[in-house]
Amino acid sequence: MAVSVYQINKGINKSIEFKGLKAQYIWYLGGGVVSLMIVFAVLYIIGIPSIICIGFIGISGTILVVKIYKMSNTYGEHGMMKSIARKQLPKNIKVHSRYIFIK
Repeated sequence: MAVSVYQINKGINKSIEFKGLKAQYIWYLGGGVVSLMIVFAVLYIIGIPSIICIGFIGISGTILVVKIYKMSNTYGEHGMMKSIARKQLPKNIKVHSRYIFIK
């Protein structure tokens, strides 16, 4: 009888990670890069010299990458959604009648 050997995938139920970016931040960085490419094309078509376009896009891209890595390290996979949800909770609840509790 032959013995079967199976590989165990230990990455099940873990979030996607690419070079330190976690989960949705990969998509944010991709969208930012695509938008910077569109801005570069618009600036170049308008007639701004290419060296100025490259400088502006380079600085903007550096700021984009730094901000997204900072958000990824600060909030993690679900932290940003949790912080946004926490801000939407009311500070206090005022009840002017006890009718709702008597029902």
